[in-house]
Amino acid sequence: MAIRDLVLEQLKRVKGPDLSGNIVDLGLVSEIVATDGKVFFSITVPAERAEQLEPLREAAERAALSVAGVEKASVVLTAEKMTGEGGQPGAPRRPVPPQGAPRKPAGVPGISSIIAVASGKGGVGKSTTAVNLALALKTLGLRVGILDADIYGPSMPRLMGISGRPQSAGGRVLKPMKNYGLKVMSMGFLVDEETPMIWRGPMVISALNQMLKEVEWGELDVLVVDMPPGTGDAQLTMAQNVPLAGAIIVSTPQDLALIDARKGLNMFRKVEVPVLGIVENMSYFICPDCGSRHDIFGHGGAQKDAERLGVPFLGGIPLTLQIRETSDAGEPIVVSDPDSAHAQTYRDIAKTVWERAGAEQQSAPSIVFE
Repeated sequence: MAIRDLVLEQLKRVKGPDLSGNIVDLGLVSEIVATDGKVFFSITVPAERAEQLEPLREAAERAALSVAGVEKASVVLTAEKMTGEGGQPGAPRRPVPPQGAPRKPAGVPGISSIIAVASGKGGVGKSTTAVNLALALKTLGLRVGILDADIYGPSMPRLMGISGRPQSAGGRVLKPMKNYGLKVMSMGFLVDEETPMIWRGPMVISALNQMLKEVEWGELDVLVVDMPPGTGDAQLTMAQNVPLAGAIIVSTPQDLALIDARKGLNMFRKVEVPVLGIVENMSYFICPDCGSRHDIFGHGGAQKDAERLGVPFLGGIPLTLQIRETSDAGEPIVVSDPDSAHAQTYRDIAKTVWERAGAEQQSAPSIVFE
């Protein structure tokens, strides 16, 4: 039998929250992901009993670890507080808004500022931008970490030239990986590069919370978060659970990308996270043979949008072979060619971002569903 099936059989020995039935037959166990001696899954429990049911989580973890070949089990409790419309049995269910004043999210101990790098769609070079900005922030004398929040498509191991697995710092806490003076955490360190993460929203949210709050980040001036593209669970989780100092929107110049970039910008505005500015990536191309400039994706679209929307335009990054090659090699251009014009552009953007983050840092509100 496959490890996944063996784990499932062992989990049938774990009784449900009310000590009747088992967590598998009760439908509480999510999809089980098994890779490289590690298994990941979540257990759905009533929100108001989550703390009380920690022993259930521990029992499920022990059951998974009892399977031959399983070296580590990551088990999380997930809950969604629900009720029927008007409190009527059988009525359609919706999330219950929190009572009283909005909750102010607690920060991550030791981290002074958290900055999200986001995009409305994939393929605009957001992760490359996030890495080089993080390295550029370090050149300002700051203590910097970077969190890869893209659970489905993690890219930090390759971009940062890091291989291997994070070590345990005791209990459930992991030590971040390190390179170029940055502390780094990514789901890509925990699963093989070609392994798909077939997870639903609650598991993604739990994984994000773990990578934020169960990693030994130590003392950091700033944590850069490379967000997944779009405006879904991960973005809302970050806005709700940590006080973001601000968000940076990355887009390419063409109209199709800018439409999605505007959605991302408006999403952060709705949850009252300051937008620190827009970066236009792949802004133009300089032909290496003739030296002429070509606006392959158009030019200046992000700057015009920034002016129209009343947010700063942070700068344009060219489409260049050197940035692509250094990124693929795990040697970002800010460290591999620090004297280049491209590295200087990243440093200029980083300086502006840090100044604006200090001026606009505020706590993010909780999300209320109506």
